[in-house]
Order: sequence, then C-alpha cells, then structure tokens
Amino acid sequence: MARAELVHLELLAELDALVGRLQDWAKGVPAWQPAEPCRALVRRLVERADSLRLRLEAPLVVAILGGTGTGKSALVNALLGAEVVQTGRQRPTTTRPTLICRPDLSPQMLGISPDGIELAHRDLPALAELVLIDCPDPDTTEDVQSPGTNLARLRHLLPHCDVLLVTTTQQKYRSARVADELAAAASGARLVFVQTHADVDQDIRDDWRSVLDRQYAPGHVFLVDSPAALADAQEGLQPRGEFAALVDLLTRQLAGTAAARIRRANFLDLLGEVLLRCRGRIDRQMPAVEQLLSAVERQRTELVAQLARQMRSELLANRRQWEGRILGQVAAAWGLSPFALVLRIYQGLGGLLMGTLLWRARTPAQMALWGAVGGVRTWQGRRRQKQTDRSADRAVAGCFSETELRKAAVILEGYTAEAGLPREAAALQTVAAEARQAAAAFIENVSAQLQSLVARLAGRHTGWFTRFRYELLLAAVLGWLLYRLGKNFFYDSWLGSGQLLGLDFYVEAVFWLASWCLLLIWFFTGRLRRGLRRQIDQLAEGWNQPAAAAGVFAQLEAACRRVQQFRQELDALEQHVGQLRGELALPDGPLGYKIDRQPETV
Repeated sequence: MARAELVHLELLAELDALVGRLQDWAKGVPAWQPAEPCRALVRRLVERADSLRLRLEAPLVVAILGGTGTGKSALVNALLGAEVVQTGRQRPTTTRPTLICRPDLSPQMLGISPDGIELAHRDLPALAELVLIDCPDPDTTEDVQSPGTNLARLRHLLPHCDVLLVTTTQQKYRSARVADELAAAASGARLVFVQTHADVDQDIRDDWRSVLDRQYAPGHVFLVDSPAALADAQEGLQPRGEFAALVDLLTRQLAGTAAARIRRANFLDLLGEVLLRCRGRIDRQMPAVEQLLSAVERQRTELVAQLARQMRSELLANRRQWEGRILGQVAAAWGLSPFALVLRIYQGLGGLLMGTLLWRARTPAQMALWGAVGGVRTWQGRRRQKQTDRSADRAVAGCFSETELRKAAVILEGYTAEAGLPREAAALQTVAAEARQAAAAFIENVSAQLQSLVARLAGRHTGWFTRFRYELLLAAVLGWLLYRLGKNFFYDSWLGSGQLLGLDFYVEAVFWLASWCLLLIWFFTGRLRRGLRRQIDQLAEGWNQPAAAAGVFAQLEAACRRVQQFRQELDALEQHVGQLRGELALPDGPLGYKIDRQPETV
C-alpha cells in the first residue's frame, strides 16, 4: 500500500472516529431546551463532514471574498495569468459566483451544487491543484432573506471552500458588512488576507492587522497590484514581490497532501467552534439547573428532617412497648435463672394479678367481670402492639402528606421552568407517586432497623458480665435468706435454745426480697431505657440524611444529573478535539484562521 493511500485512509479513520463520537454525544441529548439547538448544530456539522469526505482528494478550493471594488476579479485573473472573469473597480461586476477549475472537474466532485453559479473551465497551469471561486460582493443592499440573491448564494457556497482569500483596500478594510460575512464563514476555512490596489493606496496592513487581531490570527498580510501582476504574466515574466509569495503559497505550499491537512484542520476548527457555541448555550442555563438541584436537595432535606423528628417522637412515645420486647428476648435468652424469673414475673405482673382475681372469684358475676377485664387488657395490649408496629406509617403519613408535597411541588416547578427542564417531573402527581414509593421503601428499611435494634439491645444486655452481676446480686440476698431460714430451723430450733422465726420475719423477708428485686429491675430497665434512647437517637441521625428519602423528586434529580453528565461529556469531547487540533495543527505560516472565543452571554 502506497504511503499516500495509507495517509488518506488514516485521515478517513480519524474523521469517522471523531464524527462517530460526536453523533453519540448528540444522540444522548437530554430533554432540555438548550440541548436541542446543539443537536441541530451537530447534525449540520455531520453533513459538513460527509462533504469533506468527498473532497479529501480534490484540489484546494479557494474563494476570493471582499467588498465591492476591492479587486477580487482582478486578483483572480492575475492568479490565473489570463483574463477569465470581468473586472471593474468602482461598481460590482460579479453578480453570480464564478467557479474556475480545470476541464476534468465538476462542481459535484467538489460537493458544490451547480445551481446559481457560473462555471468556467480553463486548462491553465495555476489550476492544476487549485479551484478558484470569484464570489459576489457581501456588502450588497439585497434582501438577505431571499434565497435567490447574491448574498444567499454566497452564504451557501462559502462552507464548501477550504481557503478564503480576503481582499480589501484602503477604503474598505473596516467594512462592517464584510466583517460579518467573514466571521460567519471563517470557522471552517483557512484565511489569506490581501490588500489590493497597491498602485494607488497606502499600505494599511499594520492598521488592518490590528483590527483583525481582535478575532483572527491573520498570518501574513499580502500587498499586491493585480493589474501589474496580470500584465507581467501576459508578457511571460515571473511574478514579483508580494504577489510572487502569494502565488507560491497557493500553487506550491498548499498543493498535494497539504490540501488534505488544511481540510482536516478546517473541520477541526469548525468542530471546535460548534462545541464552543454549544457550551455557551449550556453554560448560560447551567446555573438554573444547579439552582434546581440545590432546591431539590433542600426540599428533600426539609422533608427528611421532619420525618426523622416525627419518627423519633413516635418511637419514644412507644418506648415501653420496645422495652417490653427487649425484656422478653432477654428473659428468653437467660432461661430459668433466678433473675430471668424475676423479669418474667415483672413482665407478667398484670397477668398474675388477673390470675389472683380469678382465684378469688366465687360467683358467675365475678367470673364474668374477670373475663371482661381480661378481654379489655388483651385488646389494649394488641392495640398498643399494632400502634408500635405502625409508628413508621404514621411518621411517613405526617411528613409525606398532600399539603407538604404540594408546597414542595409548587416551589420546584418554578425552578424547573427556569432551568428549561420538563415541568412534568415536578408535577404533584409525579411527586406524590415518588413519595409513595419512597415511603414504602422507608417503612421497610425502618422495620428492619427496629428489629435489628431490638436484637442488638437484647444481645448487649444478655452478656455474661451483665448477667453475672445481676444474678450474683439476687443470689446473695436469696442465699442470705435461705441461710437464715436453714440456720433457724436446723440449728437454732433443734440444737440451740432458739425459737422458730415467726410470721413477721417471713413477711419482712418477702418485703425486702421484693424491694431488692424491684431495685435490680429498676437499675436493669433504666440501663435498658438509656441504651434504647441512644439507639433511637442514632437511628434518627441516620434517617436525617437525604438518602433516607432518595426516591422523592427522583425524576427531577435524574434530569439535573443527566444535564451535568451531558456537560461533562461536552468537556471531554472538547478536550479530545483540542488534542487533535494540537497534534494535527498546521505549522505557523502565512495562513490565518479564526480564533475560538466563548460566545457572549445574552
């Protein structure tokens, strides 16, 4: 495979890869107002890339652009060395674009529509690697909106040109209309600036360069006398001075593979400006998106804080039920040890009292009364149990009420409209549906956390050290009482002269034993209660996080995150293009180009 063919294939591969990445970025455009124009710009740029593929091996297309009377046609004739187009200094003579090329080329081969242009085939040496287009004057007074005007034809033609040869004179170099058309067309082309009428005008190149420096890197600015150059060519003389340098640039330096490099650089420049314009549109709207995201987080934080407070209040209001569950698990874990029996008696104290009443019942009326009281106690216990289990339901219902959600939806709708995102994501119906899903997930998570809390506290209070301490304290009192009773019965009454202890001793012993058990229970449940409160506070801190209600406003947050990702992808694409532009940049020389600048915020 020849090196030239390999270079050509490499260019095509680079172009295809870049265009593919650009298309992928455009396909991922979010439902966001500023992103839609970006999609349209990319679509047009891809069409430009298709045209570029057709022209990679075609001769360099050079368009001569300038105001009325700046000698565009005269310069074309001088470059060709023959009078091909009509000239005139004081009035416009080029009414339609004139494309001059060698006989074996056609406008279609250059990606140019033949409609509305004059075609001039010439077999001249200068056209071996060059196509010239004599453009109509951009400073016309025609209606620019009409598709058949010279200005409309010019705007349609300039995107197909590789190099814009910009002509001016001492009188025209500050023309605003020409500057506007040049700024619109310069993004995808290299520039050559030429001051004509060197025979009659002063040299204004330094002043012109100071004007161009605001928006362009002008390169070398040529000063030529086109009629004199044409006369030299017709007499068979070699070009002289600045005109010779201009001819050498167009016919030798930009010939062959240099044309492909120029087209590639032009496309990257155009792509860079398209991305820059997209970034300008996006950056103008990004603060509103960031404000919306902050508002979503703020509203979610308020709801979550209220939810955590209400959930904590519900749990603390039902802490006795949770204490009872923990005591039950502790007693079950300790089995039939003395202190475990004390805890079981403490838990079943109400049942014992009811049993005593049943034992004392003597008549059917008393039995019925006992049954009624027992039924009420059972019903109240079950009701309290259900209320405890529904603590999370009540807290969620209070925080995710329609009133709270409506207030949040109204606030977020305003931010959504300013950000340019679809307002449906902030509608009350959407927010309410998200709140229901978030509530279900929150209740399920809280239920699991509470079960884990009960198991964790029960496990912490059934440790061997805690159990040994309470069992020892209870066993010490029981041992002392048994010692007193055994000594009195076996020793004092049999071997000694003592009397058996009376009923008063047993009553006092039961009293002090009960008091001691109650004291131990008070210490144990107090420690349990403090641990339960600490655990509830820790859970409340965990619930007081935006993640606890991540499902609320999820669509709005996802839309904002998608916009942020879209912006990050644009940054990565710009970085890639900038890297390619640095690697494939043309060497410094006489060619000029437009400088990328961030579009001004409107």
